[in-house]
Amino acid sequence: MQKYPDFRLFDVIEHQLNKFPKSDMLSAKENGVWEHYSTSTVADIVNKFSAGLLKLGVQHNDFTAEGSDKIAIISNNRPEWVFTDFAVQQIGAILVPVYPTTNPIELEFILNDAQVKYIFASDTELYNKAKYAAKNVASVKNIYSFNEVEGAENFSNVLALADEESLAKVASIKKTISNKHTATIIYTSGTTGTPKGVVLSHENIVSCVYFSKNSFPFEDAPQYKVLSFLPLNHIFEKCATYIYLFSAISIYYAESIESIGENLKEVQPDGFTTVPRLLEKVYEKIIAKGNELTGIKRKLFFWSVKLATKYDNLKSGGFLYNFQLAIARKLVFSKWREALGGNVKFIITGGAACQENLLRVFNGAGVPVYEGYGPTENSPVISVNRKSARGSMYGTVGPVLDGLEVKIAEDGEILVKGPTVMQGYYKRPDLTAEVLKDGWLYTGDIGVWVDNKYLKITDRKKELFKTSGGKYVAPQPIENKFKESRFIEQVIVVGSEKKFVGALIVPSFLALKDWMISNNITFTTNEEAIVNPQVLSMYQKTIEEYNQFFNHVEQVKKFELLAKEWSIETGEMTPKMSLKRKIILEKYKDAINRIYA
Repeated sequence: MQKYPDFRLFDVIEHQLNKFPKSDMLSAKENGVWEHYSTSTVADIVNKFSAGLLKLGVQHNDFTAEGSDKIAIISNNRPEWVFTDFAVQQIGAILVPVYPTTNPIELEFILNDAQVKYIFASDTELYNKAKYAAKNVASVKNIYSFNEVEGAENFSNVLALADEESLAKVASIKKTISNKHTATIIYTSGTTGTPKGVVLSHENIVSCVYFSKNSFPFEDAPQYKVLSFLPLNHIFEKCATYIYLFSAISIYYAESIESIGENLKEVQPDGFTTVPRLLEKVYEKIIAKGNELTGIKRKLFFWSVKLATKYDNLKSGGFLYNFQLAIARKLVFSKWREALGGNVKFIITGGAACQENLLRVFNGAGVPVYEGYGPTENSPVISVNRKSARGSMYGTVGPVLDGLEVKIAEDGEILVKGPTVMQGYYKRPDLTAEVLKDGWLYTGDIGVWVDNKYLKITDRKKELFKTSGGKYVAPQPIENKFKESRFIEQVIVVGSEKKFVGALIVPSFLALKDWMISNNITFTTNEEAIVNPQVLSMYQKTIEEYNQFFNHVEQVKKFELLAKEWSIETGEMTPKMSLKRKIILEKYKDAINRIYA
């Protein structure tokens, strides 16, 4: 059994101070300049923040999830996010992180369900959103902002409340907090239904941090830096943050999603976490740049990409292949690495399935990408591809973390057992009983073992559907394969209780426009392009090309092209960029009806 320390999450501050105090524990751009927060500065701010919260009357009651006060945070990634997290934990209160993109109705539900006492919001927009949602939440006493917001109290006012007595009380309370105490309640947005509050203890997350550190492995590396841009309120980035901090890795926060490219060049990080959707976007931009090249440069670019698609980390391509790949890495792929800061040693992707083709291309290019897997209910990591020899297999989510038990049920569902498994769903014993049985967490994911070592996710249990002919179809593998086409941006496979499988497809309009121009077809608008007979014919051939990878019942017989990309803002994607299937099926039912007309 793998060991892990009986730390509370906030112990990482003391851990860093004792082992490797840093000058840049956390960093962010303020007024165009990178501002650094040392370990000792963070410790000082967090203690004052905790003391200020005590002065506001924030308290715990027997360290239970029900009895302790809840503090919500709705913010972009920034040092203040981490300050709030640790300040709340140190006095036995419970942090309720909320996605900045959460709509006001869901936000009101979460605030009421958790009976949130105080809210911390990053800027004017999120402050106003929180204020609107809190109108109907009796428990909320005040909302504080990190930025200066007109009419709002600033979080610095809370720090200013600290005095010797309250600071001494913080030190006293910290000693009494068990690692079994609830650290956070994370409401999963989910692809359907009402948000559920996942209750996670310090031990849940600390055990996941140390199992991940040992398995991947993450060595203590005070010289390392990472760039953080995935939402901190999601357990993936939250757990990664603790891994970095317990490994003495400095965290730099990207200014925004749009500025990631620029921030990568500035920070030159050793690594970062991402979701497949962002990797897909990066790859599409790279290919679009390649299409702008001419002559020998264009030929060299696409020769290199083709080489990388054949890359296999478990099997040597032979002397000639390796020699050619070395040339491609020097002449072409070195520019890819420079665009990522020139120093990346690891990129970890999770949250949704990553195309195998994408993993081969990036790793072949010398950009190490590792796919992992796990739900919020497991704090979250269940498995991850590793840096060690034969520790990684593309198309799988890697070996199970050392320290966890995993088995696959008769119906293919993945079950996990270990100290990482959540305490339950907040105030929902009925839902908890559905997924926690005899210590096993029923993940709802369907999977298989590859070579008795690597875990492969084949689909979501609830996303399997049956055709009218009684045949089961798993949509995810079909969708992931189709997305390998440079002409397909997004796709959802449909066909429940229908005679055949169909698909809604959002074209990659960059690639489509390029194809139309090279074929002397005038491009005007997305709407006109998707009804052009030559375009439809090209997509039909693309569908037929990928259909050959599936058996007859799984093959897409008819499709509809859509003019607008699905997004979080328009409601079709979750914040971690997964498809909200029910919403898409309802929103585009007319298009689906045309498929089956």
